[in-house]
Amino acid sequence: MLKKPETLFVLGYMLLPLFALISAIVGLTMILGGNKIAGIIVLIVVTQVFAFGAFFSLRKRKALLLQEHDAGTLQPPR
Repeated sequence: MLKKPETLFVLGYMLLPLFALISAIVGLTMILGGNKIAGIIVLIVVTQVFAFGAFFSLRKRKALLLQEHDAGTLQPPR
């Protein structure tokens, strides 16, 4: 599943950054609501996991595209 550039595109550019933004908003609202420890944990840990996941998937997508291009299996657009 994670060997298709299309799947990695959706993960890296759409889903994981969206989840990082949502978790950052949740963490900030938790901090402002008075639950500071849990809010800081959500803000630092969960948001960073989603952000690094996005970077990881984009790097893997780039490597797969370069590998396909070098192998000659990349089809030109029609």
